[in-house]
Amino acid sequence: MTQTHRTPTGGRIDRTHTIDFDFEGRTVTGHPGDTLASALLANGIHEITTSITFGRPRGIAAAWAEDPNGLLQITAPFPDPMQLATTVELAPGIAAHGVPGQGVLPTEPDPARYDTAHLHVDVLVVGAGPAGLVAATHAARAGARVALVDEHPEVGGSLHAVPRTIEGVDGVRWAAYTADELEAAGGVVLRRTTVFGLYDDGLALAVERRSDHLGDTAPADALRQRVWRIRAGRTIVATGAHERPVVFADNDRPGILLATSARAFLHRFGVRVGDRAVVFTTNDSAYGAAFDLADAGVEILAVVDSRGGGLGGPAREAARRGIPVLTGHVVVGTDADEGGRVRQVFAAPFDGATIGATRSFDADTLLVSGGWNPAAHLYSQAGGRLRFDERLGAFVPDGPAEGVSVAGSAAGRFDSADVVDDARRAADVAVADLGLVPADGPHVDLAADDDHEPGDVLWFVPTGDPVTLSTHFVDAQRDATVADIATAIGAGLRSIEHIKRYTTIGTAHDQGKTSGVVAAGVTAVLTGTPIGAVGTTTHRPPYTPVPFAALAGRSRGALYDPVRITAVHDWHVAHGAEFEDVGQWKRPWYYPQPGEDIHAAVARETVAARGAVGILDGSTLGKIDVQGPDAPEFLDRIYTNLMSSLKIGSVRYGVMCGVDGMVIDDGTVLRLAEDRYLVYTTTGGAAHILDWLEEWLQTEWPELRVHLTSLTEHEVTFPVVGPRSRAVVGELFPEVDVSNEAFPFMTWRETTLGGVPVRLARVSFSGELAYEVSTVSWYGLDLWERLITTGEPYGITPYGTETMHVLRAEKGYPIVGQDTDGTVTPQDLGMNWVVSKKKLDFVGKRSFARTANQDPNRRQFVGLLPDDPTVFIPEGSQLVTVTDLDRPGRVPMHGFVTSSYDSRALGSTFALALVDGGHGRIGEKINAVVDGLPVPATITSHVLFDPEGARRDG
Repeated sequence: MTQTHRTPTGGRIDRTHTIDFDFEGRTVTGHPGDTLASALLANGIHEITTSITFGRPRGIAAAWAEDPNGLLQITAPFPDPMQLATTVELAPGIAAHGVPGQGVLPTEPDPARYDTAHLHVDVLVVGAGPAGLVAATHAARAGARVALVDEHPEVGGSLHAVPRTIEGVDGVRWAAYTADELEAAGGVVLRRTTVFGLYDDGLALAVERRSDHLGDTAPADALRQRVWRIRAGRTIVATGAHERPVVFADNDRPGILLATSARAFLHRFGVRVGDRAVVFTTNDSAYGAAFDLADAGVEILAVVDSRGGGLGGPAREAARRGIPVLTGHVVVGTDADEGGRVRQVFAAPFDGATIGATRSFDADTLLVSGGWNPAAHLYSQAGGRLRFDERLGAFVPDGPAEGVSVAGSAAGRFDSADVVDDARRAADVAVADLGLVPADGPHVDLAADDDHEPGDVLWFVPTGDPVTLSTHFVDAQRDATVADIATAIGAGLRSIEHIKRYTTIGTAHDQGKTSGVVAAGVTAVLTGTPIGAVGTTTHRPPYTPVPFAALAGRSRGALYDPVRITAVHDWHVAHGAEFEDVGQWKRPWYYPQPGEDIHAAVARETVAARGAVGILDGSTLGKIDVQGPDAPEFLDRIYTNLMSSLKIGSVRYGVMCGVDGMVIDDGTVLRLAEDRYLVYTTTGGAAHILDWLEEWLQTEWPELRVHLTSLTEHEVTFPVVGPRSRAVVGELFPEVDVSNEAFPFMTWRETTLGGVPVRLARVSFSGELAYEVSTVSWYGLDLWERLITTGEPYGITPYGTETMHVLRAEKGYPIVGQDTDGTVTPQDLGMNWVVSKKKLDFVGKRSFARTANQDPNRRQFVGLLPDDPTVFIPEGSQLVTVTDLDRPGRVPMHGFVTSSYDSRALGSTFALALVDGGHGRIGEKINAVVDGLPVPATITSHVLFDPEGARRDG
């Protein structure tokens, strides 16, 4: 298509090259430096999509992220839903079409990379317009480490829309060399980067977009976006202001734009947004747009100014140029051509109450300016409060926010001198807070600009009963109107937060940048309430939409949930292990031999462990090094049993409870020295328990001198299990006396293997004679292979987690989180012995005295043996006493199965369960519900195999 509305010269585009892209099946031509919106407008394309509810045509209404209309679905070179035409930079290979409020998620993976970066600075300045540039350079000259962040491809902010002279040169050139100066001094300048959230302790989150993020010339896995986590001692918000519209009948048509946005399209992109324009304004700022567009060849049919009486210099300049100015007039409506674009604008006198006789203009463009709203979103996110400034007709920051200053028009400063002075003051405050001496840098001479003189405050043109104003669009993206607000008020709503949710105003991609304050103004008028009392809705992050892909960064695909493997993982793979995921770890589940399924493999592995010797990779168990003079006292407070009495060289099993007395984890504790212990936790609970211990240590008992260090990845642990385990360990470590007398159960010994320290512990989770062999992970594979080689003559068999579960369940050892559900006490597990009666206190002790915890009918841990030893009772099966499940009325559940296995040692299937009053029901018959039928079983002790522990004790 021909770029019919491209100016012959000007703009920040590269006119020496063209780029073709596809829009709605049409080939459209633009230039490097264009956005999709500017390229479409350059080709005379105004209708972009239709509205979400009414299907009305929608076009570009603003020049950047405040645009409520121009949503696109990018279909090539990769699918990307709900992108704003005004912010997508033109690149080769793009294909797009408009979407009415919501796009379609891609069905194929995005090949691009998304990443995360961290940045620590003294001063963060958000916004690279004149105020931000002055503040950043002033802070840098005082010696502060400064980061300047701006969402546009080039620095300069409003200078790209409103040409000005600074320091005697073109403002855009001044902005560029000022940013270069900042970078040369060691500052960081991030372009195409939007700070979308400010949080506590100086944390800012920002998303950076790459310039080639949509280009088909970029590698498939090129970095598309990066989330920056920025920590700053002080933050200066210099984000400028948003021009706001005025609401009138049919104000949503393509061809209706904010006045300064039209100016931005002209000066940044060399695009005339129309041929014949009417300008509707309540203030002086729109006159500059009228003059600039007139100079570019656009016929300005009239300036419709709501203010009456004698106007200032801009109106006189319009008269000098021959542009009609209709004072005391408003736009009351528009008409559209067949394509939906505005073709007529209707204006009429307005005295604040009465609409006069209407006149029309044959215009294809209507530029609107209802004043300016400081972009104080980030300030508000940081806890800052806003007040309504009657003189400015806008909400402005009211007082300080912790660690945050606001400068320039974001603070309601629109006068040129005020902008510069305000930016310098903000920088001085920031550096002074950091202990630096404010600089006496040169004063910046910012050419005067009177375009932002306050004007009338006009929220909407009242052309009828508010309830009937159904084409007076407040939020064009949500199709929400003045009539919707009137209906909400009629329903009794008064809070602007409630009205927002009733009408959905401000909930779209633009987050109410042009509609939020207008909605508050309309509400104020309709309720007769001062707008300052109505207030604004809460500004919440993100300031602009952030893709989930960017938030995820590299954490997708295989990295979505971190995959953790042990030092022996490759050996397991080479020997045919099947794996299961346990707390992010890949653990060998079982090792099938040819022709074996899981049942046959587990049967073989359990027989080997009970009859000869087996070996398990238990390296995933949590390991926490607890050191310090108060370590014994700390562990006594954490565990239900005593740890301070544990002797060096000994091991003790312990249980941890929450404050409610319910079991949260269990494991063994080794005392390594007077002031040092090694705590073993469950695999899945390792991180949680470390966090739990740190919470108590740091927030409840900070007086205790204790340090905690995770050793989970640092050490490997290999249980060598079975009646022949003593022979294997004794042969590999001949210097250690492994006899029962010299090395009894629940003790540990230190030794070496090839000069590498090794720890041996007589601990058993299988009920068999067993030794846990541990060393540093670097030597884990070598240790494993030596154990395998040494054990081969003894029939050593690697076994996985399924066999581990069979072995432990036969012995009635519970798995926290499987056999417990957050409502189980140690007493419920039959572990009264693990709860100390000597200690005055420990976490959870008080809860054991509660009446509910003393109830003998609590669900308690028991075993189940089915009457038919071949019948398998699945985990989760409900337990009942009735035999007729079809009887009328409810069938009470007496408990449920927590673990279930087939046991070669027992010659039967069996289960573990939580049963109401289970400890007093040993020997009683009960029925498990399996596939809707009762399966009879007998309640037994949870210890079903070797209850005396003779095999374990060797």
